[in-house]
Amino acid sequence: MTRKSYYVTTPIYYVNDKPHIGHAYTSLACDVLARFKRLDGYDVMFLTGTDEHGQKVEKSAEVAGIDPQAFCDTVSQTFRDLAQAMNFSNDDFIRTTEPRHVTAVQALWRKLVATGNIYLGKYAGWYAVRDEAFYQEDELQDGPNGQKLAPSGAPVEWVEEPSYFFKLSAWTDRLLKFYDENPGFILPTSRRNEVISFVKGGLKDLSVSRTTFKWGIPVPGDEAHIMYVWLDALTNYITAAGYPNVEGEKYTRYWPADLHMVGKDILRFHAVYWPAFLMAADVAVPKRVFAHGWWTNEGQKISKSLGNVIDPLALISEYGLDQTRYFLMREVPFGNDGDFRRAAIMNRINSELANGFGNLAQRTLSFCAKNTNASVPTPGALNGADEALLAQADSLVEQLRATLDEQAIHTALQQWFDLVDAANKYIDVEAPWTLRKTDPARMQTVLWCLLDAIRQLAILAQPIMPQSAAKMLDQLGVSEAARSFAHLGEAGRLRAGTPLPTPQGVFPRHVEAAKEGA
Repeated sequence: MTRKSYYVTTPIYYVNDKPHIGHAYTSLACDVLARFKRLDGYDVMFLTGTDEHGQKVEKSAEVAGIDPQAFCDTVSQTFRDLAQAMNFSNDDFIRTTEPRHVTAVQALWRKLVATGNIYLGKYAGWYAVRDEAFYQEDELQDGPNGQKLAPSGAPVEWVEEPSYFFKLSAWTDRLLKFYDENPGFILPTSRRNEVISFVKGGLKDLSVSRTTFKWGIPVPGDEAHIMYVWLDALTNYITAAGYPNVEGEKYTRYWPADLHMVGKDILRFHAVYWPAFLMAADVAVPKRVFAHGWWTNEGQKISKSLGNVIDPLALISEYGLDQTRYFLMREVPFGNDGDFRRAAIMNRINSELANGFGNLAQRTLSFCAKNTNASVPTPGALNGADEALLAQADSLVEQLRATLDEQAIHTALQQWFDLVDAANKYIDVEAPWTLRKTDPARMQTVLWCLLDAIRQLAILAQPIMPQSAAKMLDQLGVSEAARSFAHLGEAGRLRAGTPLPTPQGVFPRHVEAAKEGA
């Protein structure tokens, strides 16, 4: 039987600087979803990569005094290094300077020309190099010294040059019809409303080539022009799926993508320009674009000038890899803006991981080591409390499926932690340390129920905390083959008598290092 496929993408990250917390956050969300779907039996493709063309890259390379390709090679590697450090499970890493991508972008361009959606004209208007984006006069604001600024705060400059245009204005009504027929295409709903409002305001034709710099993909048949960097960059999603070979096995397996995960600042490109390009080229439109929010740092906007940029590698070094992954997905309702606070990450690590899940497992396993011959105990008849705990554990995966299909990762973690909380209440009420003296047979049943709840919690924690969950499953004696979602519930119940390794703490408490002079 053919497995159902799932194709999830990060935006391809611009190589003008090294990666920061925003890049790690977006990719982590995709990694969690990809891992979840793999464990649930899906044929997953998870794509990330780097966007390496455009005027900003050309200028950055010039400032660095090196060739643009050498500049891109260096910065692109830092994104690969981040993916490895964060334990991302991406199946592909695409670079827009790769030959396969040049082939795909030029093929898409030819298709847009063939369908009558591209024409040659002259561009005169405002352009922000930092955003690699064009803006209308009514979108600008006045900055210091009379400098006009884009909505993002980037300075704009007046540009006049020959340009090819994409007939974006012709797609206004068709896009609105598409949004209406596909209400789940843009999430969260607040972002969807923003996009619809923008499109209802009327779309203007989009300049899709430049002649004032050279670092980009040449327009087929007119190499005086290079392609607009966003047309180039967005095409990466179909490049990786094998475009222009639309009959190919990879393309038919994975396209259209199930999910493009993006930051809210680039939603317009993904939810307006990209579907219009695809419709115009007779290519299927992705199923969803999800735009998440931004992080602040202790209440302050993050900026280089303030010196408060959050380095994800520093977080891993200080708090641990899985602890960092857990916090970033747990702390903020996914889709909203969030504030990074040291007190908050400490609280999540200590109260939820160390005292919550970690302590639940440690005291249960340690009790088994001393009182059930270091093996899985033999359960007797279950009572109502036992059945309630196991029913909550057995039903959790269905809850998570529904929640994660809406990308509500924070809600999924709350549902997961609700089971941690229920198991901790169960052990306190049932008190196996008392049953050891009064009812040893009942003690064995209670411990068996706890072990099975912990087993299911650990299996379901794998997408968020893969290394820690693996350590937990090792201590439960769960084989590698029994760690997929197919083994949740009754299918994977622990067998009485299975040896249990010596328990080791998985989630240590985090103690803030004392500051000098304190």
